[in-house]
Amino acid sequence: MGRHDGRAVLITGGTSGIGLATARLLGDEGARVVVTGHRPDSLGAAREALGPDATVLAADVADPAALDALAVAVRDAVGPLDLLFLNAGITGFGGVAEVTAQEYDHLFAVNVGGVYFGAQKLAPLLRDGGAIVVTTSIADVEGIAGFSVYAATKAAVRSMVRSLARELLPRGIRVNAVSPGPVDTGIIERTLPADAAAATRDQLRAGNPMQRFGRPEEVAAAVAFLGFDATFTTGAELAVDGGASQL
Repeated sequence: MGRHDGRAVLITGGTSGIGLATARLLGDEGARVVVTGHRPDSLGAAREALGPDATVLAADVADPAALDALAVAVRDAVGPLDLLFLNAGITGFGGVAEVTAQEYDHLFAVNVGGVYFGAQKLAPLLRDGGAIVVTTSIADVEGIAGFSVYAATKAAVRSMVRSLARELLPRGIRVNAVSPGPVDTGIIERTLPADAAAATRDQLRAGNPMQRFGRPEEVAAAVAFLGFDATFTTGAELAVDGGASQL
């Protein structure tokens, strides 16, 4: 018997990195897991990694209509949810003189709209007493040159967690955030040229109190804690960052 037998979980952005690690953890402990992604390569890799017991769906979280369709597909696949992990997001680099209006709008559509409309469209699937976990970032409390728009999206989401937590209290639904620091998910390598990626990794590692990157599995454990064990906690943000935002 797994400790999460009979529970149903939806993870947006669950086909790689932190989302995939969380899907593996909860699936291995008996949960019925649905994950979403948008890159064909990551969708295929997730199907292989998670096996036939998991449901892997393509979804664009920046499109509210796609989230309507996702809600129907999730209801058909697993029925009522116990945990909604709103994890899908993208990163973005650029100084204030460089970021275009299109880049700005896209970051906010995915990182903020994906959480807001994700909650709007998918929270109705949650059982009363269920939980929502949202991925924020240490960027929401730090001033990092070149990350102003990305940081602003995460700060907006952090504020949203408090408001959603208050709104969903009548249903007994807890809403919390997990705030990762530098985590070895491969996103740096996917978004930067090789030389810049290597330099960024070295800088982040050297600047972290623990002098290392976190592992996706370490963040997944925090998500599981917030989702199922932190039963007297709502509106909070749990830092999983090697002490970067605290020391």
